[in-house]
Amino acid sequence: MESSSSEPVMSFRTRKWVRPEDLNANATLFGGSLLRWIDEEAAVYAIIQLGHQRVVTKYMSEIVFVSSAREGDIVEIGLVATKFGRTSLTMRAEARNLFTQQSILTIDELVFVNVDADGRPAPHGYTEITYDRDRVPRGDLQR
Repeated sequence: MESSSSEPVMSFRTRKWVRPEDLNANATLFGGSLLRWIDEEAAVYAIIQLGHQRVVTKYMSEIVFVSSAREGDIVEIGLVATKFGRTSLTMRAEARNLFTQQSILTIDELVFVNVDADGRPAPHGYTEITYDRDRVPRGDLQR
């Protein structure tokens, strides 16, 4: 799933409706709400990519707020895996307004780490990004 420039294609699959409780004092989307949504979706994406249920957020690069959203807007969150490390997965994120397609926020790097039962980094065993959902943890769930 790559574009003609060999850049991975961003997949916008998660959508969130901006509700009154998501607003700041300026009646626009609170940045903390948006970051919570992105972190949650990125964790789910990492679980699917790594095939393990125990992942943690390690790093987020500069967060660039481009525009805002208001009550009633629908925000799409897009993620794309860009690199595998021995224990980690790096991805890029963007949030945009579903109706206008205007970018709201970009994050060039989010790094998630696969951890063992004691919370220490553990090899995940993958070297290639998949866009299939065949790595979802099955009967051997790590809890």
